[in-house]
Amino acid sequence: MTRPALKDLDGREFDAVVIGGGVNGASGAHHLAAEGYSVLIVDKGDFASGSSSRSSRLLHCGLRFIEPGEGLGYRNPSMWDYFVKPRDTLRNLKRARDAMVGRSELATTMPERVKAFKFHFPVYSDSVYRPWQVAVGMRLLAALGPGDVPLGHARLAADKALAMPMLKWLRAPEKLDAVFAFNEYRYEWPERIAMDTILDAVRMGAVARNYSPVRKLERESDGKWRIELTDAFVEGARATLRARVVLNTAGIWTDRVNALATDGAKRKILGTKGAHIMFRLPPECADMGVIAHTKAREPHYVIPWRGMHYAGPTDTKYEGDIDDIHATEQEVEHLVEETNHMLPGLGLRRKDVLFSWAGVRPLTYDPDLPMGKRGHTLHDLAADGMPGCFAMTSSPIQSHRFAGRLLSGAVKAFAQPSGPKQQISYAAKPYPRDNTSPALLNHWDGAKISDLHHAARNEQPVTLVDLLFRRVGAGWTETMAREGARRAAQEVAPILGWDEARVAKEVADYLGHILRLHGVKADG
Repeated sequence: MTRPALKDLDGREFDAVVIGGGVNGASGAHHLAAEGYSVLIVDKGDFASGSSSRSSRLLHCGLRFIEPGEGLGYRNPSMWDYFVKPRDTLRNLKRARDAMVGRSELATTMPERVKAFKFHFPVYSDSVYRPWQVAVGMRLLAALGPGDVPLGHARLAADKALAMPMLKWLRAPEKLDAVFAFNEYRYEWPERIAMDTILDAVRMGAVARNYSPVRKLERESDGKWRIELTDAFVEGARATLRARVVLNTAGIWTDRVNALATDGAKRKILGTKGAHIMFRLPPECADMGVIAHTKAREPHYVIPWRGMHYAGPTDTKYEGDIDDIHATEQEVEHLVEETNHMLPGLGLRRKDVLFSWAGVRPLTYDPDLPMGKRGHTLHDLAADGMPGCFAMTSSPIQSHRFAGRLLSGAVKAFAQPSGPKQQISYAAKPYPRDNTSPALLNHWDGAKISDLHHAARNEQPVTLVDLLFRRVGAGWTETMAREGARRAAQEVAPILGWDEARVAKEVADYLGHILRLHGVKADG
């Protein structure tokens, strides 16, 4: 996937242009290319560098979706909500079904990109739910799923659970009635899923270009859209192209993109911030996770990942700078406190936190829901004066293929493809195996020097951050690859045309990135 020159896009016409190269935009381009549409996908930054890169990493079964009132802003939900609000109940059951289907689809088609672990849900004598209710919910979830990736749920007696690693740290053991264990998955790193998806779209003829902000979006007299692109790094560089259809998958920037076309576009996005912290637990806790409720009855979890564990999330309305999102010290301390509330025997301290991250969920704005509407929403923007434009909001990573199919279906109802259908592939795109290549990092062998070379040649990294975080995943390790940054930059310098001054700048920018966004100092 060679990054096309901006001048080579000037004057071209596409069936569809996708604005926003996160996981949902990637899926939209992927499904459109398979249907025979000529497609361009662009992003103002790197692919999957926004909310897609800041997620919980949890490929979840949808257990939360079957809670009464989930995602609808009820202040005091109860079991009676199932009966007095049947439409909401059916909606959430569909969300749970979609979660189980998405979980199954990703786990079976991209096994390299996910990893199984065992989740544990404690039930106390003073919990909102009784053990029998949780058992019914587990059976319901299992029945909603396709069955090829079992939920594998089981009820553990309190005494048995309290003798197990990690669970022995649970709060209030004298009130513990039972612990429910079930199979769950987490992404190895979600940005790679977006990259795999874009790579397959390009295989089928799509054109992809990162760091290409859209500056103008105008509808011409023949009904087609005129789009002006710029280059984030080359001042004055521009390309003007046309498209029959525009898909706005810009996530938390969706309203900004719509505003380029019209002043009359209604608000589509409400952002809620989720922060996480990473730390290390003893080896016997590997592949074990815990999920419970906070004092405010919000979900809180501890999840295993690459020999470490992380805890989260926060869930607060975000009205700050959407171009500068990071976990605050207050949020980090809050997560330490909530983790110790759930697992007081752990004794987590602030200094145990290896790094943090935060993202903003691009939920659907609804004036009646103060925390936004969850569940993917397709917007036909014709009602906003933008015929031939569609937007997707509130679609999490695990349902990105649903989102892609919805977007493709909307385009198909508006305009027919100019080319023949092609066979889509959902498989991961691993790097060529080279057993002779050394690893970049001493403590993690998941990124080899040969992987850096392959990514630099074939996957459009423009910066060292692109390479280490979103191509080879070395940034998402215990040290955030700070000790390997210079070597990585030097290895790809001949391929990317970097001189020594550029290498030094990329290393400095990388170290600044992990300090600013993740709280990691260069000297450890």
